[in-house]
Amino acid sequence: MQLRYNYRAYPDASQCRALAKAFGCARVVWNDCLRDRKEAHAAGLPYVSSGELSQRRITQAKRTQERSWLAEVSAVVLQQSLRDLDAAYRNFFDSLKGKRRGRRVGPPRYKSKKDTRQSIRLNTNAFSLQANGTVYVAKVGNLKVRWSRRLPATPTSLTVTLDSSGRYFLSFVVDTEPDILPRTETDTGIDLGLSAFAVLSDGTKISAPRFLRRAEKKLRRLQRELSRKARGSRNRAKARIKVARQHARVTDRRRDFHHKASTQIIRDNQAVYVEDLAVASLGRTRLAKSVHDAGWAAFVGMLEYKAAKHGRTFTKVDRVFPSSQLCSACGFRDGPKPLHIREWTCGRCGTTHERDHNAACNVLTEGRRIVATGRVETSNACGAPVRRVHVPAQRGEAGSPRKGQPTQAGIPGL
Repeated sequence: MQLRYNYRAYPDASQCRALAKAFGCARVVWNDCLRDRKEAHAAGLPYVSSGELSQRRITQAKRTQERSWLAEVSAVVLQQSLRDLDAAYRNFFDSLKGKRRGRRVGPPRYKSKKDTRQSIRLNTNAFSLQANGTVYVAKVGNLKVRWSRRLPATPTSLTVTLDSSGRYFLSFVVDTEPDILPRTETDTGIDLGLSAFAVLSDGTKISAPRFLRRAEKKLRRLQRELSRKARGSRNRAKARIKVARQHARVTDRRRDFHHKASTQIIRDNQAVYVEDLAVASLGRTRLAKSVHDAGWAAFVGMLEYKAAKHGRTFTKVDRVFPSSQLCSACGFRDGPKPLHIREWTCGRCGTTHERDHNAACNVLTEGRRIVATGRVETSNACGAPVRRVHVPAQRGEAGSPRKGQPTQAGIPGL
């Protein structure tokens, strides 16, 4: 399986200029190739192949006076930019044909030098790991990296990213074998919420940290200072960096919380069942800020790939399953209940339920049923079959290694 590991990089002034030049050249190649394909489509001409674009917009462009500065960066950066454009078109066409699952993907768009996030992608021909702990990037130099943990295997690709707060990150993709954890006899159902971030079927409650709400006061002050600065001035650029850094702190804290909570749940349970929430729809309601602050989608994604990595069972219960309407003791369906009702008594058996814990128990029961029957479809509240979503590939950072069992492969000298 493929995993991605992110590390903070600290380039010096000359390396920052070289990386800025690489970001700009990759963006120019992307925009030139995208423009050629759009013009060909508007003129009714055939789809321009990647080989023709590589010859025209990279090889020949370096010999012209207008694009001679493309030769100042590594050719791998330019070729990878063209490959990324091909992947964007491939995803767009697969989405139109229905081959790609999930939300509809739009066509590629032009990139701007004013984008707050810039990145380049490299293969093994353009970077290498040095014995002194640095990472050599072609035509950039040896980058100083803060190694928070060892790499489990030799990386196959590297992505250098500059985020909106001015931080540089190196993202390595490695091919590694699953790390199977010892088998346990426990399983759990999870009910996600806002008052409590997650309630497990065994009664465990994970409180909602509300990182964005706690940082709102400082964010408001920084945003007021930013709005008072003249557009285009250096003071406005400095104020924008301060706002971006505060948002980055909130994001980092939320991601760290998600990793720790998901890792603990995966280690303690052999099977994990969670309700598939409509986060995009809830993000358009009056609870949008709280929903996005909780970050349910990122948390469920971490549970998903960590279960695959550690040999655990992970199942999503369909969002239309009436987990809050069923009595977990007798199975009687007592009807829908408003959100302000946190406790209710079953009309058949008289059992008093705490809303979130009862929903978690129902998710556990439904998840067990899905796994036991081995069905690829689960029934919704009306009894109609609903196709389950396949497990996507991991896109976020991998979890931390287990204590006492550090990985041995990694950077020489560490």
